[in-house]
Amino acid sequence: MLAYRLLTEDDSSEFCHKVTLALSKGWSLEGNPTMTFDPVRGVMRCGQAVVKQVDSQYSPDMKLGLL
Repeated sequence: MLAYRLLTEDDSSEFCHKVTLALSKGWSLEGNPTMTFDPVRGVMRCGQAVVKQVDSQYSPDMKLGLL
């Protein structure tokens, strides 16, 4: 099964660390990163999709961050 996650965070080094951690756990980048402005908070937000092939059946209870 191909697992999917969308990582999001404010435009900061924390976002880069979040993506790097996922990559170190075997996730792969999927598509281009995205950025958008949050006008309520006045900050830029980043997003990056990642995917990972796993040897399990899909369940809505899956903890994707632990794969």
